[in-house]
Amino acid sequence: MENKAVTLRTYSKGFRLIFFLAILFSIAGSYISVIGPDRIREITDLIAQGMMTKMNLEKISQLATYLAMLFAIGAVANYGASFIMATISQRLTQKLREGIGQKVNRMPLNYFDQHSQGDTLSRVTNDLDTLGQTLNQSMSTLVSSTTMLIGTLIMMFRTDLTLTIVSISTVVIGFAITIFLMGKSRNFFKKQQNHLAEINGHIEEMYTGHAIVRSYNAVDFAKETFRNINEKLATSIWKAQFLSGIAMPLMTFIGNFGYVLVCIFGATLVIEGKITMGVIVAFMMYIRMFSRPIQQLAQSSQALAQARAAMTRVFEFLNEEELENEDHKVRQLDHVEGLVEFDHVQFGYDPEEIIIHDFSAYAKPGKKIAIVGPTGAGKTTIVNLLMRFYEINSGEIRLDGKNTQGMKRSEIHEYFAMVLQDTWLFEGTVRENLLFNKKEVGEAEMIAACQAVGIDHFINTLPKGYDTILNEKVTLSVGQKQLLTIARALIKDAPLLILDEATSSVDTRTEVLIQEAMDKLMEGRTSFIIAHRLSTIRNADLILVLKDGNIIEQGNHDQLIAAQGFYADLYNSQFEAA
Repeated sequence: MENKAVTLRTYSKGFRLIFFLAILFSIAGSYISVIGPDRIREITDLIAQGMMTKMNLEKISQLATYLAMLFAIGAVANYGASFIMATISQRLTQKLREGIGQKVNRMPLNYFDQHSQGDTLSRVTNDLDTLGQTLNQSMSTLVSSTTMLIGTLIMMFRTDLTLTIVSISTVVIGFAITIFLMGKSRNFFKKQQNHLAEINGHIEEMYTGHAIVRSYNAVDFAKETFRNINEKLATSIWKAQFLSGIAMPLMTFIGNFGYVLVCIFGATLVIEGKITMGVIVAFMMYIRMFSRPIQQLAQSSQALAQARAAMTRVFEFLNEEELENEDHKVRQLDHVEGLVEFDHVQFGYDPEEIIIHDFSAYAKPGKKIAIVGPTGAGKTTIVNLLMRFYEINSGEIRLDGKNTQGMKRSEIHEYFAMVLQDTWLFEGTVRENLLFNKKEVGEAEMIAACQAVGIDHFINTLPKGYDTILNEKVTLSVGQKQLLTIARALIKDAPLLILDEATSSVDTRTEVLIQEAMDKLMEGRTSFIIAHRLSTIRNADLILVLKDGNIIEQGNHDQLIAAQGFYADLYNSQFEAA
């Protein structure tokens, strides 16, 4: 499906009026700051005249009062701008998070197969936080600094041309150097965000597989890999911060140098009688006000360079290819019998490398269909195609005579319960894990399902029974976790069931108990069972033997054993190995 490009403008449409208001506040605050020195010049000239003649205290008092009110209004305006920008940035970040959350549900499964979890999480957390903080801290500064820079420049030219040229000549040189440094640092900020995602991915993988890392004595290898990535991250951060960090002290030096030049040239002009003392005082403030926004712009450009790199990664994710929009599709089935047909299905993760060549099978309602074969034969791929996690290249998969490609994925998923080899439990109570997205299920049904798989007794031994929160403080074996996921699938009570190596993590005795419970609870349900342990599928109604993406044998256990073919060799080899 072709996506319309998602940009920052897409998410900022609703904030344009508020953002415009924030700009007005920033401009107002900056304008008030700019005209302040002109009033101070008047006060200084009045004081200077008063020292030679008579002090006009009334006029000075009026100007001072006006100036105080002016600065008070400016402070309120600047606060208003900061408050509005903080609100906008957080709302925008919130909308982006919501957009990513919705995007995840529209992404094809192959994206997550090709990208590490750490990289995806880094885009949602680190990159979004960087973008939000920059918008909050830098955008209002960018607007006010630009306004103040232009306003100060205008006021300087109005006040005195000679001192203006002296003031801006040094600052312009420093600004040009700063722009050059910012351009160089931009690439390092991009590398910084990429290395940050890489190190997050490595940490997530090593933490998840911590037991494997230790059992293979690969701790030193993991540390070395982490050290290398961390070294690259530290180097990119150092280079980015070094280049961007030069800007601030450079502009501070140039500002001070311009301040000295104004004092020298200004004193000369006062002696010659071309300007008053008030002009020098005003220019002392102007040179500070002129160099300060440039310093702020330099500092903001550093943050904006980092935000640009983060924003690029966020919108790269938001612009990834999505699954087909299925809003136009209507519900196809009101009642599911469980008839599943594979009709000459072909599929390849890469269109040029077909792994399922010509798969045809017929699963009658309420029957148990086992899919067996060597590793890489395509067993799990068949299940993924059945659930429409991937789209087939050609052929059809039909559910009760309806082509699944014409059905919504959400409708298909509603008819299936799945138990995978890899267990998944979230941090929450046992009850919440069992009733995942099935809030209408009653207490008795939940307990009955747990009793059927033999997990009810264990749950009742936990500190709070079904209300025990599953976290790092509660230690569960792999088998116990699998039993909970099996109970969760049974509670869903779907008309079709998929078991992908569901009993591979439990001991033989528990496996027998689960198998008996499964046989009872799968009555009237079409079940697809993937198993390497062939002893668990001897009572299957139909066994499909896959090899290299093709069905080479099919039948029940007795028929396949009698045929003395590939299945018989595979079955007997397991007992010989035992």
